[in-house]
Amino acid sequence: MTPCGCQRSTLRDMDKFFASFANATARAAGSPIAFLICVALVVAWAAAGPFFHFSENWQLTINTGTTIVTFLMVFLIQNTQNRDGAALQTKLDELIRSSNAGDEFMGIEKLTDKELAELHEKCEPAAKRSHAALDRTRSERARRGHRGAPQEGAQPTESKA
Repeated sequence: MTPCGCQRSTLRDMDKFFASFANATARAAGSPIAFLICVALVVAWAAAGPFFHFSENWQLTINTGTTIVTFLMVFLIQNTQNRDGAALQTKLDELIRSSNAGDEFMGIEKLTDKELAELHEKCEPAAKRSHAALDRTRSERARRGHRGAPQEGAQPTESKA
């Protein structure tokens, strides 16, 4: 039993249900059809304006509806992003742990902004060396005429990470 008197399995079941509900709702809300439905509702609401003489009740309808939906979606989206972030951090930590990367990078999402800035400054020289080595490799490949190498005078493109 937990302090509230609930059984742990009940809480676990509720967590699983909420997680699947939040994921399904976030997927549905982010779909093109959901967007089109919302556009249709707004157009129908706007078209109804003349019939309701653009009254305060007519305006209150859309304001109340959008406020309620926004309020509820904030919690669903935050829950989904929290889970996605935790899953991503766990995967990254496992990659770091199983590779030759420095273990000091595991769990850095819990560092303060100042600590992250210090770690970034520590990594920046290594990143510059890696970029320089990559530029030298590209230049050598271009010099040797390898396929896929940038042509003479071409600017190297930035990689999208």
